[in-house]
Amino acid sequence: MLIQAKVLNLVNTNFQLSTVKLPEEIKLEQNVITDKLSLILYNDDFNTFDHVIHCLIQYCHHSQIQAEQCTLIVHYNGKCDVKSGTLEQLKTIKNQLTDEGLTAEIA
Repeated sequence: MLIQAKVLNLVNTNFQLSTVKLPEEIKLEQNVITDKLSLILYNDDFNTFDHVIHCLIQYCHHSQIQAEQCTLIVHYNGKCDVKSGTLEQLKTIKNQLTDEGLTAEIA
């Protein structure tokens, strides 16, 4: 499977779209994209910010800042993609988060 990329050429204010062929060594395996899933954390009305931050650091291996940012995103947007990986990787983390009283799903 040959991968093609679109390149934008700027010539005097006229824009032209041309196709560039990349080397055959650059190939995508079909299962790479399908193996990546997301762990979505949802907002609730009973877990504290500190508890959620602690869980993200403990189980998702987030830094303090990353955990705080994800917690704020969950609070204001209702949900946040907190981790990506394979189904096997995410199942364990999801179970740990739900055991701590958080609401999460794999999508």
